[in-house]
Amino acid sequence: MDDNWDLVCDTYQRALTASDVESKSDPENEPYRSKYRARELLREVRALLGPEEDDEAARLGVVEFRLGVNHTETEEMSAGEEHLVKAARLLERCRLSHDCVSVYIQAENNLGILWADRGEIIIAQTYLESAESLYCQYMKKIGKPPLDPDEHFTTEEQRLTEQERAKRFEKVYTHTLYYLAQVYKHLKQDEKAAQYCHTTLQRQLEYDGYNPVEWAINAATLSQYYLGKQCYMEARHCLSAANVILSKAGQIPSPEAAKETDEAEQERLDHLSQKKAEIARCWVKYCLNLLADARKKLEDNIGELDADLQEELKAERKKQEDEKEKGRKKAVLFGSSDVYDSILAVEEKVDCSLPLDFKEAREVFLVGQNYINEAKEYFQLDGHVTDHIEVIQDHSALFKILAFFEEDYERRCKMHKRRVDMLEPLCKELNPQYYLLVCRQLQFELADTYYEMMDLKVAIGNKLDELDSHTIKKINSLVQAAIKFYEMFLDSLRSPDKKFPEKLEEDVVRPALVAKFHIARLYGKLITTDAKKQLENMQTSLSYYTFLVDYCAENEEAIKSVETELELTKEMVALLPARMERLRIQVSSFS
Repeated sequence: MDDNWDLVCDTYQRALTASDVESKSDPENEPYRSKYRARELLREVRALLGPEEDDEAARLGVVEFRLGVNHTETEEMSAGEEHLVKAARLLERCRLSHDCVSVYIQAENNLGILWADRGEIIIAQTYLESAESLYCQYMKKIGKPPLDPDEHFTTEEQRLTEQERAKRFEKVYTHTLYYLAQVYKHLKQDEKAAQYCHTTLQRQLEYDGYNPVEWAINAATLSQYYLGKQCYMEARHCLSAANVILSKAGQIPSPEAAKETDEAEQERLDHLSQKKAEIARCWVKYCLNLLADARKKLEDNIGELDADLQEELKAERKKQEDEKEKGRKKAVLFGSSDVYDSILAVEEKVDCSLPLDFKEAREVFLVGQNYINEAKEYFQLDGHVTDHIEVIQDHSALFKILAFFEEDYERRCKMHKRRVDMLEPLCKELNPQYYLLVCRQLQFELADTYYEMMDLKVAIGNKLDELDSHTIKKINSLVQAAIKFYEMFLDSLRSPDKKFPEKLEEDVVRPALVAKFHIARLYGKLITTDAKKQLENMQTSLSYYTFLVDYCAENEEAIKSVETELELTKEMVALLPARMERLRIQVSSFS
């Protein structure tokens, strides 16, 4: 038996080596050469073992499990399933034992993945939940680290230490939780998915079984779920951990040093730079959401900052600070003490409570802007057009929200000017033929920004005893710039023969009608001493207002998207003709 047993163990080990080590150097034209060799060796092991009935069941179960994995790795799913099901059947009776529990859970994990790949998520869920429950049962009843599957084919002295066994078994269970997180995500059970993802990440750190880049991206992705739920403390924790763990993947060298690295290393560094930039973009979303939620809380019914509410919220926040600290200790935190300290150091650079005044908002803005610059280093216009534009749009959005907190109108105007300076060159550079939707977004945002600047300049002018020629010139040039970009946006909706659509597509109904409404208002804002010119402007204004009323009369489903604008438009359509008539009389009495 001993000789036979040595042969069994040797053949099994050779199969593992072929599968895990030699397969990495298989030629491209024979990608599975070593996997097929491993399969033959596993079949030899099976032939050398005794029949199912005796005490060989556990070992046969391990061989069937390995064959199942081997077939799935060579993309032969049905054969893989057959072997995995057979492994589970062989081990069913002893699945809770010290010898079999690990391989049984791994067989169920693999069946779960296999069915998920086939799109049969409910079947996958059944296998994975069964694996999860078996782990919990085993830990409760027995608790001792079980035998690793491969230990069934080793001599006594080659057996693993208790510590190593525990580490491997915990890794198996972490895989179960990881796949369950994906399953719950597919089933739209977002809260459960997030919970499982968080636990998986925590366990990977605890048992040191993870790829730093992958871990960091998963943590950053999880942060976006927390953002959606307005759980800023958890989102910040995930992002800070992502920064810390990504730094373990190695430093990104300067462009000069990078030139000297070989191709494979170059690829790895490029991948690292990309992931760093992706995490930076998640940070930008964090800062944007935090500022946007603060604005929602603080704005009055005309979209300005409500000072009384601001004081009220500051007092309320002071009361909550202590409570929050208590709660913080209950949250699931990542990492061992050294990692945790590094995470804490990153967290301290940005707040997780809503900013309530300009000073606090500016701190969040600066963190966001810092990450914008980090993202831009990788996502450059040349080669990453769409990503680059999204980063710039986020930068513009940061300025827009910061301006809300600024009380000084002149300084607020300067912030909007910064937005124009970053968006206008992009708009000129892009070819609308290839980037139509992006061009529309930019045109509309530029028009809105100029419109906002015009409103601010008018408000500044209203505080003066009388308008000076410089202010008049400034207001008029902002009005014309806003009209220009709204018209560019509306022209992009025209057919090739330049006709404006009779019925607008659903996704552009609101922007198109708002553009018409704003152009009508803008013509009314032009300042001129020439009464004839004034009449012309009023006539143009009326024609845009009339378009809006007529369009909504013919397309009633459009009314709900522009209710507020429509109400004001109807008032203007009623008032303007009388005003124009008065002006006409004035003009004719002077002529």
